[in-house]
Amino acid sequence: MSSLLLGMLGCSLVLSVQAMYSSSDDVIELTPSNFNREVIQSDSLWLVEFYAPWCGHCQSLAPEWKKAATALKGIVKVGAVDADQHKSLGGQYGVRGFPTIKVFGANKNKPEEYQGGRSSQAIVDGAMNALRALVKERLSGKSGGSSYNKQQSSGGSKKDVVELTDDNFDETVLNSDDVWLVEFFAPWCGHCKNLEPEWAAAATAVKEQTKGKVRLGAVDATVHQVVSSRYGVRGFPSIKIFRKGEEPEDYQGGRTRGDIIEKAMDLFSDNAPAPELVEILNEDVLKKTCEDSQLCIIAVLPHILDTGASGRNGYLDVMVKMAEKYKKKLWGWLWTEAGAQMELEASLGIGGFGYPAMAAINARKMKFALLRGSFSETGIHEFLRELSVGRGSTATLGGGVMPKINAVEAWDGKDGQLPVEEEYDLSDIDLDEDLEKDEL
Repeated sequence: MSSLLLGMLGCSLVLSVQAMYSSSDDVIELTPSNFNREVIQSDSLWLVEFYAPWCGHCQSLAPEWKKAATALKGIVKVGAVDADQHKSLGGQYGVRGFPTIKVFGANKNKPEEYQGGRSSQAIVDGAMNALRALVKERLSGKSGGSSYNKQQSSGGSKKDVVELTDDNFDETVLNSDDVWLVEFFAPWCGHCKNLEPEWAAAATAVKEQTKGKVRLGAVDATVHQVVSSRYGVRGFPSIKIFRKGEEPEDYQGGRTRGDIIEKAMDLFSDNAPAPELVEILNEDVLKKTCEDSQLCIIAVLPHILDTGASGRNGYLDVMVKMAEKYKKKLWGWLWTEAGAQMELEASLGIGGFGYPAMAAINARKMKFALLRGSFSETGIHEFLRELSVGRGSTATLGGGVMPKINAVEAWDGKDGQLPVEEEYDLSDIDLDEDLEKDEL
């Protein structure tokens, strides 16, 4: 009987976690199949939460999110995406942690990250502020409705799909260092017509997110038959992946923009070099790295006199390995010497002892988390893994702003040296004479 009760309790716990929102709530459940219709093609303002059912912070947010949805009913749409189940949809909007809240306003193609509090009142206040901004934009004539044609069904632009031909294919694709996803289509093909807006939307998103390192192209196989027959294209649409120096492979994924973007981002991450580990030498280094990345990982290493060059290089090697391991996250990686950036240490609550130390900073939310375990591959991996799935304890950065950074000289890669004391020449001083004067 006891095992039966435990089993029932376990099942109820699993169900309670998975069923975070239900049809009786005013929160609209969003999936890849309805997201475009409900959100992208809508003229309404949307607040959308991307969550994972197992995420503790998401579970804490759920009752507040429901209250806010009820309060905003008929005014602002409030939705939720299970981004653990629908990874392609989360990937399309750069979701790497949970919960992530996006505001889909005038430009549905470029949602803004919600930066406010997580109480129902704070969410409602944030929604109303966004709504006022949207109305003001429309009054000024800067923004109209979000018709399907105007927004290309999700922000896609045909100009971001590269037109490929028999004449330009080799030079554009095969000789390129970039990764290419190429669609071979026929103008009369119904499936090709259905794919067209998805392909265009994905092309725009992928171009922006990979900075042009992954490109999407299209070949009219009825016109450019040389290149199409070379790759054995017999059905439409056919999608192939091209990487320099490798045989092309067939794309096996889904045909929604989310599926295409997810595959493109995987290709980008697989081919991208590990991010550079940079010493914090001035304010620009910190600002650029942290603002360009969702998280910046910062290590404060012991003074060079405490470790020598070999000890410091050992710590740096660990960080380089972790940067390689987590390169798909596109995080920034920084380090500084203990005592060189005291305001940074103070804002992170490190200050004065416990080196080496490590922190992960979200510059947009002004939040950070500290490494509590060992400064080792195992300890750092555990720390970063918890962060990447939305777990771990976070705190607000001291003062709620990025700290002041001092300009310092770069480490020369050598052992430290104690400062040389100034030597004095005492050979011309008559000590006996001075002593006699003192006695007088």
